[in-house]
Amino acid sequence: FRFSNFKEKLLMILGTVVASLHGCSFPLMIIIFGDMTDMDALYFINMTDVADMLEDLVTGDVLDEMKIFAFYYIGIGAAVFLLGYIQTATWQTAAYGQCRRIRVLLLEAILRQEIGWYDVHEIGELNTRISDDVDQIEAGIGDKLSLFFQQMFAFLAGFIVGFIYGWELTLVILAVSPLLAIAGGFMARVGANMASKELEAYAKAGAIAEEVLGAFRTVVAFSGEEKECERYAKNLKEAKETGLKKGIVNGLGMGTIFFLIFASYALAFWYGTQLMIKDGYSAGNLMTVFFCVLIGAFSIGNAAPNIQDFANSRGAAYAIYNIIDMIPSIDSKSTEGLKPNIRGNVEFRGVHFSYPSRDTVKVLKGLDLSVNVGQTVALVGSSGCGKSTTVSLLQRFYDPLQGTVLVDGIDIREMNVTHLRNHIGVVSQEPVLFATTIAENISYGKEGCTQEEIEKAAMNANAHDFIMKLPQKYKTLVGDRGAQLSGGQKQRVAIARALVRDPKILLLDEATSALDTESEATVQAALDNARMGRTTLVIAHRLSTIRTADLIASFDNGVLAEKGTHDELMRNEGIYCTLVNHQVFKFMLKCTCNVLFLSQSQKREEGEEDNISIGSGSGKFGRSISVESEKKMARSVSEEEALEEELEEADLSRIMRMNSPEWAYIMLGCLAALVSGGIQPSFAIVFSEILASFGTTEEDKMEDDATFYSLMFLLIGIVAAISFFLMSAMFAVSGQNLTMRMRDLTFKSLLKQDMSYFDDHHNSVGALCTRLSNDASAVQGATGARLATMLQSLASIGAGIAIGFAYSWELTLMIIAFAPFILMSSAIQMKVVAGNKEANRAAMEGAGKVAIEGIENIRTVAALTKEEKFHQDYCDCIVEPYKTRGKRAHAQGLAYGLSQGIVFLAYAASFTLGSYLIDIGRLDFGNMFKVFSAIVFGAMSAGQASSFAPDYGKAKIAAAKIFQLFDRVPLIDSSSPEGESPSDVAGCVTFKDVKFNYPTRPDVPVLQGLSLSVKQGETVALVGSSGCGKSTSVQLLERFYDPLEGEVAIDGKNIRSLNLRWLRRQMGIVSQEPVLFDCTIAENIAYGDTSRDVQMSEIIEAAMNANIHNKISSLPLGYETKTGEKGAQLSGGEKQRVAIARALVRNPKILLLDEATSALDTESEKVVQAALDRAQEGRTSLVIAHRLSTIQNADQIVVFDNGKIAEIGTHSELIQMKGIYYKLNNAQLRQK
Repeated sequence: FRFSNFKEKLLMILGTVVASLHGCSFPLMIIIFGDMTDMDALYFINMTDVADMLEDLVTGDVLDEMKIFAFYYIGIGAAVFLLGYIQTATWQTAAYGQCRRIRVLLLEAILRQEIGWYDVHEIGELNTRISDDVDQIEAGIGDKLSLFFQQMFAFLAGFIVGFIYGWELTLVILAVSPLLAIAGGFMARVGANMASKELEAYAKAGAIAEEVLGAFRTVVAFSGEEKECERYAKNLKEAKETGLKKGIVNGLGMGTIFFLIFASYALAFWYGTQLMIKDGYSAGNLMTVFFCVLIGAFSIGNAAPNIQDFANSRGAAYAIYNIIDMIPSIDSKSTEGLKPNIRGNVEFRGVHFSYPSRDTVKVLKGLDLSVNVGQTVALVGSSGCGKSTTVSLLQRFYDPLQGTVLVDGIDIREMNVTHLRNHIGVVSQEPVLFATTIAENISYGKEGCTQEEIEKAAMNANAHDFIMKLPQKYKTLVGDRGAQLSGGQKQRVAIARALVRDPKILLLDEATSALDTESEATVQAALDNARMGRTTLVIAHRLSTIRTADLIASFDNGVLAEKGTHDELMRNEGIYCTLVNHQVFKFMLKCTCNVLFLSQSQKREEGEEDNISIGSGSGKFGRSISVESEKKMARSVSEEEALEEELEEADLSRIMRMNSPEWAYIMLGCLAALVSGGIQPSFAIVFSEILASFGTTEEDKMEDDATFYSLMFLLIGIVAAISFFLMSAMFAVSGQNLTMRMRDLTFKSLLKQDMSYFDDHHNSVGALCTRLSNDASAVQGATGARLATMLQSLASIGAGIAIGFAYSWELTLMIIAFAPFILMSSAIQMKVVAGNKEANRAAMEGAGKVAIEGIENIRTVAALTKEEKFHQDYCDCIVEPYKTRGKRAHAQGLAYGLSQGIVFLAYAASFTLGSYLIDIGRLDFGNMFKVFSAIVFGAMSAGQASSFAPDYGKAKIAAAKIFQLFDRVPLIDSSSPEGESPSDVAGCVTFKDVKFNYPTRPDVPVLQGLSLSVKQGETVALVGSSGCGKSTSVQLLERFYDPLEGEVAIDGKNIRSLNLRWLRRQMGIVSQEPVLFDCTIAENIAYGDTSRDVQMSEIIEAAMNANIHNKISSLPLGYETKTGEKGAQLSGGEKQRVAIARALVRNPKILLLDEATSALDTESEKVVQAALDRAQEGRTSLVIAHRLSTIQNADQIVVFDNGKIAEIGTHSELIQMKGIYYKLNNAQLRQK
């Protein structure tokens, strides 16, 4: 409670006082009930004398007493309603206020930590802290704590009253009460433990599903569907087994508790009767002692889960408060530090550094480097040599272990962190954009920049033209991590973001690597202009881009090996000279003279059309944006809900059939449900008979009746124990099997869908994962569990009503009028106690997205000094949810108060009508208690049962969604066994007059009559600007889509006639932004051939050919090293080489290379390119390339323009033609 304010402290004190009074109200009710019992017993004794009975009725003493008792119950009911409302509303309001403060402080603390802290903390863990853990605190300090105080005071008051009214009977009942408390506590603890394990197993399965669906193109390209289904099912099986154990434990616990309850009834009434006979106890005293002690014991048992919730919240708070209290050594929030007028002199002096996550591996070993104002210094060297680390140190993401980093002669540790970063502009190789508009993404570069400044920066980055062609222009949403833009478009927006802040120091990390040749020249010129007058550090693998640098620094194993200009270093013939010679420049240098004769008219016109493409988040497999798709992206939640309404209602019989293998378990569970439903009405009969037995004056008869009815209580207890155990265990078996079956079938159905299904924005990864988890689990609410609840409720209410009509139809009808309210209020009470976690989670979804986006992209956020921006956005997002929660606190209070008070009103009304019926001779006391007890106890039992029932409406909607997926016939079914599987493949590829549009934008033609033949063993390069159809051709060959017209053939056979998995196994693909899975390096490489178990020797051979073996061997765990989520533990070049090894291990007939060496440093590139050249020998290869130097030796170069082949020929032939390729080539030559 350390973050509570004065108002919240007052609310908690008030809530505690009110909860204590509420707890004391139950023993008070029992005292009144005891007095009624004495009056009841007196009535039965008086019945032995008819004259006395008539006189009693005439005087009306008994009836007057009944009316007084009715007023007592009305008073207690009103008080309980008010107390219940106040205690819940005050504690919930206080909890919401504190947790809102905790969320804000936690995100602020997380965003202010240094980058080194993130290196040793998983992003998923931090996301859990800010969502689930704060929810756990909220659950533990809200209404659960008010219930704890209520139950503790009920326990104390119950036992005090018990000892006052009869200490002997109290001590006897206490012998059973601890067993009840232990059983309740044990069930809660073990059940929670099992539930936690079950959720953990489902979380693992969910993580696999998210990973697989997020990398769907990679999975299907390598025919990994079956492998992923097995991996997913393995985790589902673990979850199912835990769920079964949980069901059995819950059944045993509930059975044990009910048996102990009825055993305590038996013991109490038998021993109480002995005390009545021997010690003169009254019937009222017996009832008062029994029920007060029982309520006390129950209260302790009910308090146990609340104690567990509070303990869980303390555990969550401990971890959260530690983060909040943590002051980072590099504090971006600190206002301290110098804020000089930065000019841009940079110096690294004797810098040594190791990353916190790998503190035994030294990255920099005494770096000395000076950069003067306005100088451009290029950092070159192989992957892992320390280039990027140098840039990170300059941004003060880390502090060096030894040495200093200085700006204008000042140690940057003495500067204000935000001030320093505000003067640095960064453009990285894999830029991160945020899920907002293009304009806002650019504006992140500079606080308070105008629209004019945004557009100017976009023009300088060659982004303005493509932005203006978008339907919403600068207001276009870029999607999660910029997923709605192609790689080149993202890069240009990132460059604009860096340029808009007019930085003194510019850091460029392969800033033009993702651009096509045409755009690259313009953007490179813009960057050259931007560098003027600024200190610029350039990290480059492509040495041609930094030849004009003022200084080139060559790194080797963390040491600055040499530095100088391009010419100086070439004369030294050292590392840099070696790197340059490794690059393929010979042919291009011969053609340099062409640049001198280029006329102005041959240069690319500024206004030339630029194809607009939208990426799918997986490299170049992209789609174009259109007005239609932009409108789809902007659809509101209400439209999503409207789509739900359009779903065909799920057929109940079909849902039942899904559970048909478990029908034996379901039938046995239903039988147990019927029996358990009759338990409470049976108890009501026996209870009324016991009350009647207290009215006799014959001690022997009283003793015999007590023994008989006590044995009846034991028998009911045994039946209750067996029925509740069977019901829980049987439905655990049927429910868990159904959930596993639905998840498994849903996952398999998803993996057999074609790409057009995933192109639909309704089928995002998040939506599909929800369908797998929530929808698949919810379906069981429409089968066995619902049937059991219905039967149990019908049995409880039906038996109660039958008993009521048997003894008094008038009183029965009056009580039935209250029964729906009692049933409803009982269900509300159970749901209020359980909390409304799902509603909280849904309300916080928007805020959660902001927090997750900020945390996942912390490097970009920190570089842009936007921590406070994300923090403020988060604060704004939680304003409305917490306003809603504040209102809901009062609604919860009213619901809880109503659920507690309604029963007392039913008591009052029943006793008032009952006294009237007795007055007119239509009813006696014994039968009145039978009617009242049977119906009220039956309704309460049904209400509690229904509160456990899964939401039937939600189950039917979930089933409708899932069945819609099951019934969808994919246009291209990867699971189909149909189609030819030829024994021999040559590898000839043919496109015959192919026309194609993407399903999401049918009005935009992508390929317009493509005809192309590739002979066996030929290497054909596809070139052209972004969005011209290169990647689309590859996707059609992989048969991700089918052409609208024409055909794609292999060895003369239309690929539609071939078995799909066989077809894809003949191809190996390496894309520009490769997707790796969260498993070991060995498993990632072996993924290249999922049709067999790949031997370790083959994995190593493939790694050697991809020039990654030495790097892997140097890692502590070697090939067993985990690559992390999306390969996050590897550098870009390392990921690319693992992906190349993955493609090589399958020994494909057709090789598809999509800028396969773009992320490699110069040294690695030559070796990998040579490996790819070897791999291409004897294979048909299609190469997509922006860097024309990598494909000049291709057998054919195909130039695409606007969905058609504009030119085709060898490199020399196309140069002689002086067409599009000639322009592209010369545009690149100007950069060399």
